[in-house]
Amino acid sequence: MTTRTATMMQCPACGKKAKRVGTVTLRALVKDEFARQFGDNGPACCQRHRIEASSDREAGCSPITVDTGWRFCDSPDCDVVYISEEAGTTFTKSQLSVPVGVKETAGDRPLCYCFGHSVASIKEELRAKGRSNALDDIRAKMKDPGCRCETENPSGACCLGSVAKGITIAKEELNMVEVIAVANAPTEVAAAESRASRGETIAKVGTLVSATMASSCCWLPLLLLAGGVSGAGIASALEAYRPVFIVVTFGFLAAAFYFTYRPKGAMGGGARACCATDADESEACCAPASKGRFNMMSLNKAMLWAVAVVAVVFLLFPSYVGTLFGSSDQAAITANMNQAVFKIEGMTCAGCATVAEKALRDVSGVLAVEVNYEQGEAVIGSEACCPLSKDKIHSALKQVGYRGSFAE
Repeated sequence: MTTRTATMMQCPACGKKAKRVGTVTLRALVKDEFARQFGDNGPACCQRHRIEASSDREAGCSPITVDTGWRFCDSPDCDVVYISEEAGTTFTKSQLSVPVGVKETAGDRPLCYCFGHSVASIKEELRAKGRSNALDDIRAKMKDPGCRCETENPSGACCLGSVAKGITIAKEELNMVEVIAVANAPTEVAAAESRASRGETIAKVGTLVSATMASSCCWLPLLLLAGGVSGAGIASALEAYRPVFIVVTFGFLAAAFYFTYRPKGAMGGGARACCATDADESEACCAPASKGRFNMMSLNKAMLWAVAVVAVVFLLFPSYVGTLFGSSDQAAITANMNQAVFKIEGMTCAGCATVAEKALRDVSGVLAVEVNYEQGEAVIGSEACCPLSKDKIHSALKQVGYRGSFAE
């Protein structure tokens, strides 16, 4: 019998040593169809009176020191709650009318059945105030109105120990969430920085492309002409889209400036995760990242301003192309030349005047050409002895996309 009793002191499901529990607790907490087998008598562990003000003891439940015939298993590793010391009969969680919080690993997990404290409520308290006053609240209420652990708590004993463990569990679980958030923060920041970097690159490339296209009505005909290809009509066609490309250029440039000079917090608060955790570790954690970010930001800013300068150069290309490719080294029209004025249609910029001038100079018999873009005309100088072939002039201008007529 001694061996059998010693064996039943351990939970047959998990092997953990079980604690004594009174039959009054089993009668109160097992479901009605099982409670009938227990009588009304049983050792009471709770003091049912208020402690006098002069007493230093806490009102509550005293541990059971004599065998009652039943044991309580608090292990979360099995479903068995109550074990008979002699018969080996067991009651599981599903046979109780209340949840057994100490045997659960998730959810609300009640700890104090008399005053409503649980792991979930303690976590909410820790989030709101940074500490839990559950133990102090229970101690105060144990004096008035007093606790009912023997009929409310599945263990039949005072809940202070379970609440203390519950506070530790709640803190550990909250810390675990924080660790996961901090661990995920670098990934989130890296993703945000990657998206911002892609946006910045696209904006810069878009600025250059659109600025180049905005001036293509000038440089493209020149490029084609240099390659011996006629650019007939291309300048006027591209000129129609020049305002659109200018607007797009400034849109991309504004986006590039935003991405480069965006506020430090624009990528989200996760970037500060490693610095916000511990003041002692913030310097070692964040200093290298700040230094690297400073260097990268400086490089990005320098690249941005270089892109802006190049964009402006392309946008203003029609304004100075005449100076770059002008005829300062070419022969000028003199008084002893035969002069003719040709009204040119289709010129849209100074680059067009340069194209037209080059086409006219290649006509045989032409000694000098002066094209005025503002007035839309060309003065052509030829040998005084020989008349100028008007058909050749028309044909030369037509090949580069212009038309017109000789002025009287």
